[in-house]
Amino acid sequence: MIVYQTSSPTGDYDGKYVSQGIDNRNGFRDDLLKYYKKGSILLISATPDAHQRNDDMLAFFRNAFSISHFEFNQFDLWDDRYDFTKEEIEQYTLIILGGGHVPTQNVFFKSIDLKNKLTDFDGIVIGISAGSMNMAKTVYVQPECPGESQSEFVRFIEGLDLSDIQVLPHYQVVKDYTLDGLRLYEDITYADSYGHYFIAIEDGSFIKTEHHQSVLYGTGYALKDGYLTKICDHNEKVEL
Repeated sequence: MIVYQTSSPTGDYDGKYVSQGIDNRNGFRDDLLKYYKKGSILLISATPDAHQRNDDMLAFFRNAFSISHFEFNQFDLWDDRYDFTKEEIEQYTLIILGGGHVPTQNVFFKSIDLKNKLTDFDGIVIGISAGSMNMAKTVYVQPECPGESQSEFVRFIEGLDLSDIQVLPHYQVVKDYTLDGLRLYEDITYADSYGHYFIAIEDGSFIKTEHHQSVLYGTGYALKDGYLTKICDHNEKVEL
């Protein structure tokens, strides 16, 4: 299995940069094309009951991959209208874990037993934002919605165990966000980083894990014990 943890593979979260198809900043599209073999693609939603939004997302990504020269036999969606067996999953070439609300997606993944169904998968898995966060063995749930800054909000949950990397996506956009009157990073995430090692990545950056070796491509920061350090820049790469 080859695992990609992306922040956003089709442009910037705030719309300042929009890619025509799959983003090739830091060589993402070119790298993915080296491994991709024509087959079938499965997109797994983060919000299983948002049917219209999921259908729109499917159409968007089907077009993005098509115009980026990824040939496929079929491009399917998994939300709460559908179900797939372990054997059916193993027939796909590429699986995409969509973006959204991390805890909501995590609950859905558990309800469909996705962790176990992926144990023998031998293709490519791409995470987008929340999907990348839920790839970790232990997921850090960075507070996002009003009320989630409260101490009773559960910040660490079990993930898919596809990566050892706890990713914080969209760093260039959300680094100055406030939530419940607190600064998202300085007042919340920095404190949560004690005893942990987070990698914050900008849109257009990605982490590839193959044979238990992880490499960061593009701008990224290490956050540990309350200290944030830039470890990689645009068009650079570093082993994690």
